[in-house]
Amino acid sequence: MDEVVHLDEVVAPKAGWSCRLAAGQHLKIVDLRGAQAVDFLAYAADRPEERYNAADTMKIAGSIFLTAGSKLYSDMGRVLLTIVEDTVGFHDTIGGCCSRESNLARYGKPGEANCRDNFLDQLARHGLGKRDIVANINFFMAVPVLPDGAMAISDSRSRSGDYIVLRAETDVLVVLSNCPQMFNPAAGYDPSPIRCVVYSNSDEKETVR
Repeated sequence: MDEVVHLDEVVAPKAGWSCRLAAGQHLKIVDLRGAQAVDFLAYAADRPEERYNAADTMKIAGSIFLTAGSKLYSDMGRVLLTIVEDTVGFHDTIGGCCSRESNLARYGKPGEANCRDNFLDQLARHGLGKRDIVANINFFMAVPVLPDGAMAISDSRSRSGDYIVLRAETDVLVVLSNCPQMFNPAAGYDPSPIRCVVYSNSDEKETVR
């Protein structure tokens, strides 16, 4: 089936990005160089008070990790997006986003760039703010959990060209941060660019709204 590409952009290292997807459209996120975490949030486009809910997504799936077939649920019990392709097979739901405050608490360094500030910058473009940040997904980031409950951000499993594809099940606003983290392996200690492609299958008539 042919694809109709609506948007194809490279997101610079440490930068944020956002886009509205119509129901049925796909978002492909490509890790261009490898080992690059992508922090991700999603909202119902026309009523952003409904947004991705990490706890319900994990409870319904029975797993703390995401991969192909995983559905991303809202806090109203609706499926916002479905992961339809995944070349990595391991994405984090519990590690959250880095911030000036957490970098200071964990590493004694506030850092100039961080995912929380990227989220705030992108959310402001859509009339949203601090109260709209919730627990996020970290695509391409490995956060293994041991039997005793210990967890840590470990070396990424993604390599150059790895990607994930999400299908919008309703009109959604997606907001992401190309992680600027320099103090742990989330971005391989060297943040790199990613590519975001929005497309439809040729027999679908929706457009980006």
